[in-house]
Amino acid sequence: MAVVADDLDLPATRRFSLWTAVRRNPTIAFGAVLLAALIIMAVFAPFIAPNDPLKLSPVNRLRPPSERWWFGTDQFGRDVFSRTIYGARVSLIVGLSVAAFSSVLGLALGLACGYFRKVDGIVMRIMDGLMAIPSILLAIALITLSRPGLGIVIVAIVIPEVPRIVRVVRAVVLSIRAQPYIESAIAGGTKNLKLLWRHVLPNTLAPLIVQSTYVCASAMLIEAGLSFLGAGVPPEIPSWGNIIAQGRTYFQIAPWTILIPGAFLAVTVLAVNLLGDGLRDRLDPRLARRL
Repeated sequence: MAVVADDLDLPATRRFSLWTAVRRNPTIAFGAVLLAALIIMAVFAPFIAPNDPLKLSPVNRLRPPSERWWFGTDQFGRDVFSRTIYGARVSLIVGLSVAAFSSVLGLALGLACGYFRKVDGIVMRIMDGLMAIPSILLAIALITLSRPGLGIVIVAIVIPEVPRIVRVVRAVVLSIRAQPYIESAIAGGTKNLKLLWRHVLPNTLAPLIVQSTYVCASAMLIEAGLSFLGAGVPPEIPSWGNIIAQGRTYFQIAPWTILIPGAFLAVTVLAVNLLGDGLRDRLDPRLARRL
């Protein structure tokens, strides 16, 4: 009977553990839930959006928000609600892709720079040169050399974001490499690859994850800025930057064409930043002791 009672109490224990985790990490929980809701909205956009985001209806142009048009219509009569829902796909794809590619490249280069001094002198000078150029200008320059598209936008944003990851990983590797146990392992003849995999790499994951969230948020803002300037995804693809750019001329008579997609962009960036701040507080040992 005691075993049965313990089994019955198991779901309650799990609920208590979940509530404890949420109570101790409210920032992570709120950011994760908000970001998950936005991802679900983007994935199921065809089922949520009531109208085709590309369908033109001049007779319904610049209609204010109503029961039929939840977020109103733009200057071509397109449903702003449907376009905003589909626009989440572009921002999330760009943000998550840039964060993933930048993290992989930055981790590899950061490990090499922090552990091998000869590589550090060459690669870090290249990284310093990239950081001296404003990221949005470098992205515009790369996009103008090729045909605009989602893939080109991702590549153009990844290049200026990689140095951020490299510098963070390199700093962690340099601090770990100076530890006595690492020097002892080197003196004992441990191979560099084994040493990097077992001792150095695990210590870089916590700051890497935190930095990746900030890169994700930055990539979303850069993509919106590029689309607003006409150097991002093609105008026919609904993205929050394109929606804001096309509606800026009619802002005084139809402010919903700018305010609504801008609010969605702000909420998405806020969710990613909250998640990053919460992860930083939990993964940083010095801050974790205070919580």
